[in-house]
Amino acid sequence: MSTIIRTVANSVRRLYPEALADKSWDNTGLLLEAPYRSDIKRLLNRHIVLLTIDLTKAVAAEAIEMRAAAIVSYHPIIFRPLKSLTFADTQQDSIIRLAQAGISVYSPHTAVDATPGGVNDWLTDGISGGKENEISREVLIPVEVVEGFASAGMGRMVTLKEPSSLGSLVERVKAYLGMKHLMVAEAARHKNTTSIRRIGVCAGSGGSMFKGLDADLYFTGELSHHEALTAKERGVSVISCFHTNTERGYLNKGMKPKLQEVLAAEWAHVADAEREGAEGFEVVVSKADKDPYEIV
Repeated sequence: MSTIIRTVANSVRRLYPEALADKSWDNTGLLLEAPYRSDIKRLLNRHIVLLTIDLTKAVAAEAIEMRAAAIVSYHPIIFRPLKSLTFADTQQDSIIRLAQAGISVYSPHTAVDATPGGVNDWLTDGISGGKENEISREVLIPVEVVEGFASAGMGRMVTLKEPSSLGSLVERVKAYLGMKHLMVAEAARHKNTTSIRRIGVCAGSGGSMFKGLDADLYFTGELSHHEALTAKERGVSVISCFHTNTERGYLNKGMKPKLQEVLAAEWAHVADAEREGAEGFEVVVSKADKDPYEIV
């Protein structure tokens, strides 16, 4: 393995250990190990690591244009076993072109969800306004303990110090995520009241996480029609923001500064003789990465 890719993989694992991921269905870790291309001159004399939620063709083209060394893609581009690699499939097309350009791909996905201070805690901060406004914050599904990550787990349940109205929480979420519109299902008991205190939080898709959960409000990226209907009839309101809108902001606010710091520390331990082509790393968040839906 290239020294560069080993440094990137070790750095991501330090922040988001693979042992925290839900391996029963998820596919995390180093998904594409591309050969190091010493013939490619790196921009700014840095090894660029590109962060993205989804590794689309547009993001792959962006990585190739900026001569990135690696992509850290929150969602795995390889999810199920591949029987072939052809240009007919858009994801396989991206994998082939990235390998040709010497760009490796690492996906941490549900390890980021479970990690304390990861995407679910970032999202919880957005609806509560911060821990100073909370009585408690708990994980919904604890995961096997990893040293240094004792409070890890999937999803969050936050209890507010002061009950809030649905409207005030909607406005807080809009400001936090930079969105003009959200999908909201208001339970009858929450109309014209200030009674929401217990909030279930899940980045991405919260349907399975919230099944039977006792809460006043579910805050997530998406629920199916029937999941939202069931929640509303049980007296639980819903704020849904479209899947990746509950994840993408974390790249800039959480993952980028953390990974930049850890990469610098990891690279400092690499002997000068092993360093390939450039000095240090630059972590960049993709500009081409977008949710497939536009809210109009």
